[in-house]
Amino acid sequence: MGFFMEKKIYVDGMFDADTASKVQAAVSAVAGVKSCTADPNKSQVHVDFDGDEGAITAAIASAGVSVIG
Repeated sequence: MGFFMEKKIYVDGMFDADTASKVQAAVSAVAGVKSCTADPNKSQVHVDFDGDEGAITAAIASAGVSVIG
């Protein structure tokens, strides 16, 4: 494994704790993700990972949330 990178991903469509929980579970299941916190109040997903950022974006989308930055 290489080094872990922290990233804040801004999203649209994550308005409540239930959706945030789904996003957090989907991202946490991605290989290389060390930790993930989804915050519906800030519309952010904070991820600490060593892996494919594209897989993280796909996991967020699979939970019905759009990545905006």
